[in-house]
Amino acid sequence: MNKDNFQFLINRTINSIIHSYLGYLLCFILLVSSVAEAQINFIPSVAQDTIQLKPDSLKADDSYIQQRLENIAENTESEETDYTDLVENLSYFAEHPINLNNTNREELQQLQLLNDIQISNLVTHLLKNGKLITIYELQSIKGFDLQTIRRIVPYIRVVDNFGSANFNLKEMFANGHNMVMLRYGQILEKQTGFSSIDSTTLFKSPNSRYIGSPQKLYARYRFTYGSNVSWGVTAEKDPGELFLKDNQKFKYDWYNQSLKGNQGSGFDFYSAHVYLHNIKFVKSLAIGDYQVTFGQGLTAWTSYAFGKGADVMSVKKSALGIKPYTSVDENKFLRGGAATFAFKDFELTGFYSRKHVDANVSDTSADGEIAAISALQSTGYHTIPSEIADKHSLIQTITGGNLGYKGRALTIGLTALDYQLNKDYNRSLTYYSQYEFASKHNFNVGLDYNFIFRNANFFGEDARSNNGGLAFLNGALISLDPRLSLTFLHRYFSRDFQNLEANAFAENSTPQNEKGTYIGLIAKPTNRITITAFYDRFEFPWLKYQVNAPSHGNDYIVQLNYTPSKKIDMYVRIRERVKQKNTNLAESIIDYLVPYKTTNYRFNISYSILPSVKLKSRLDIIEYKLDNNKTENGYMVYQDVSFNKLGKPLSFTIRYALFQTDSYNARIYSYESDIPGVYSIPAFYDRGSRVYLLLDYNLTRRIELWFRYSQTFYDNQQIISAGSLTEIKGSAKSEIRFQVKFKF
Repeated sequence: MNKDNFQFLINRTINSIIHSYLGYLLCFILLVSSVAEAQINFIPSVAQDTIQLKPDSLKADDSYIQQRLENIAENTESEETDYTDLVENLSYFAEHPINLNNTNREELQQLQLLNDIQISNLVTHLLKNGKLITIYELQSIKGFDLQTIRRIVPYIRVVDNFGSANFNLKEMFANGHNMVMLRYGQILEKQTGFSSIDSTTLFKSPNSRYIGSPQKLYARYRFTYGSNVSWGVTAEKDPGELFLKDNQKFKYDWYNQSLKGNQGSGFDFYSAHVYLHNIKFVKSLAIGDYQVTFGQGLTAWTSYAFGKGADVMSVKKSALGIKPYTSVDENKFLRGGAATFAFKDFELTGFYSRKHVDANVSDTSADGEIAAISALQSTGYHTIPSEIADKHSLIQTITGGNLGYKGRALTIGLTALDYQLNKDYNRSLTYYSQYEFASKHNFNVGLDYNFIFRNANFFGEDARSNNGGLAFLNGALISLDPRLSLTFLHRYFSRDFQNLEANAFAENSTPQNEKGTYIGLIAKPTNRITITAFYDRFEFPWLKYQVNAPSHGNDYIVQLNYTPSKKIDMYVRIRERVKQKNTNLAESIIDYLVPYKTTNYRFNISYSILPSVKLKSRLDIIEYKLDNNKTENGYMVYQDVSFNKLGKPLSFTIRYALFQTDSYNARIYSYESDIPGVYSIPAFYDRGSRVYLLLDYNLTRRIELWFRYSQTFYDNQQIISAGSLTEIKGSAKSEIRFQVKFKF
């Protein structure tokens, strides 16, 4: 018996056992948690109990961020999104914690872990009672329960030394931090796109092979001085992209002509920035690549943002204005210059961007120049002739500004954004897409507000596009009691509202053709129990892709978190999503709408058996109901073992997962620990197992190494991704990543 057959037999046997005894496994997990609870002599507490903090209880609650990223993957149905810009500030504050005795609202908002009511309560406490003596005082501030404190404690500190009050170049170069990061990654199995091919077959199908090598390469340099100065360069090459022009796989004349001279040497993508913050009256200054976020995302929001999920307070966005761009997403940024000037309670921002973007060319002039495009491309991949030919075929120019009033309780902002393309955009319009953007020019203007009154936070934005489309969003976060908080949000986006640089709270990927009402709550009947729930009802007044009539749907989550001790944390969650789509019944003559319902059940438990060892178990079950009353089911169960350094140079995380679903419709997303700057949230479907090992080793105080190996094994397939360039002839897909970071 060869190795593949042996692995196939082992995995199929394990899957059969798990599938047959899934209920027993869940009961066993519950039993273990009950026994553990009994061992710690749990004593029920009443609502008025004071949280008892101990030094070893203040550890990072990374599961909070993991759940929020999982929610984005579920909502966008994307596995390969780069979330660096969402957690970059946390990475910085982990090494340079915020001193709560010398901070402000803006800095606390950068954490994206506290809502405006909590921030207001903290600032008010500091103004009224003076600086904090110890971090334990946080428990006396309204809204700061044990879960919140655990969430923020890795990124804050309480000290009397406020540091240097004045900025100067000598101090910057003496006390600044330099960082160099290098990364290598590769799929180990041979993929069809990298296999050999003869010239005749390639001529008939030039896009059937990648032009470059299978390695994924990344390099980054960054200098930082506190939160005042940052500059750096980032470069990336994706698998299949060409790194060195001399190593081009196919060098036929006809092949080179199809590339239109767009292949080059070195990394495929480069990004650079210089950023200054709070230097005299200049609040922010960015040169190079940067992002802007204002209001609630209806007018100018070029970054990603957290959306619907178990954290119902995250529906409100915290705009940060200008921030440097350090990710490798080739679209979610601006390139040029931006500045914010502060005058007492007023801020004035202006920004300008001009960059090349990818687009499908639909028409050329007699001299071969591009005359028009048919679609904008956002994948960022340049691996085959058709992608390379579309590379940087369009110039995008964006100009805008914001005038804001930043009062203690009231914030108002007026934002304008002008969007221009240098070629005609001749989109192929259908019935459902006839109101989408298809022009060379667009202009948006929006007015946003944020008002805090006692324990209530009211927020919203109203926006217009130059074609007459309108969009508005209004919401409220209300803390009725330290144990009960409510969230309300209403939105309306007309079918003709157009803005390619918007990212507001929405069920659709863009704020267009949608109206809905969202209601959420957080209840904490005891210090150990938290109940989170939301219900979102949405409607689409116009047609959509594969939806040939106005439609509607709903989405809700109910989650109960139980933390019986500082060592154990668990939650159970139910999520149900219902949307209407065209029927897929073959005998149907008319494409009438039918509901498709997806229901997820989850049980998750984390348990620290030692200060350095943590176990995490999860069970996910999914039901997907089709319009023919057929139900497709699936499940995933995994076990994590994590060892943290705690003074040692080595830490590691190991996971073993089993999964089985009836189809891709019943797929399950799950966050995986990865090396810094890489985000792995794969979708599990079909039947098989997955394992990964992540190692983190501090070679010296200034050199840190990471290594990751992962493998997905399918025991019901002999070909993975059949018919695509990523096709693997086999039942396993393995990947390695290596990263080294130098600090000096």
